[in-house]
Amino acid sequence: MPKYIAFLRAINVGGHTVKMDQLRGLFEKLGFTNVETFIASGNVIFDSSSKSAATLEKKIESFLHQSLGYPVATFLRTPAELANVSCYKPFAKMKDVAGHTIYIGFMSGEPEKESQAKLIAAATEIDAFHVHGRELYWLCRAKRFSDTPFSGARLEKTLGRATTLRNSTTVRKLVDKYAPG
Repeated sequence: MPKYIAFLRAINVGGHTVKMDQLRGLFEKLGFTNVETFIASGNVIFDSSSKSAATLEKKIESFLHQSLGYPVATFLRTPAELANVSCYKPFAKMKDVAGHTIYIGFMSGEPEKESQAKLIAAATEIDAFHVHGRELYWLCRAKRFSDTPFSGARLEKTLGRATTLRNSTTVRKLVDKYAPG
């Protein structure tokens, strides 16, 4: 049975508090099995007989909106897809990457080329960006997140689509736990 990792937007941020046992229960009500959560930021791992991630995303989004009372954009990746995301190193040729944070933004599809160009043009000395398929890679050199002019909302506006961000360390831990081989 296929395993999926769901990255949920708007879970435990902006006043939208959801307990992880409640979130697991909602996924179980959808008929998913082996449901687990990973840290309290909206990462849900589950098995489903469905082979259509797009269909599952819509089903989860609709059910969570109905159950929680607000929209929850949902982005699914298989463990193998997530391993590829984690292995991709868009900033490898830059000299000042070590010691800084890389965020990975999950999206439902690749942004338009024009939107990608706008994002790349908005880079600063603190922030560098790269889009690869359905993922955004953000190198943030700020000491504190409040030191950067960027936010999830600004990235979404620039890219023209919903995005949810995870620290690359979180993504790597998910890969270590769930990716094959």
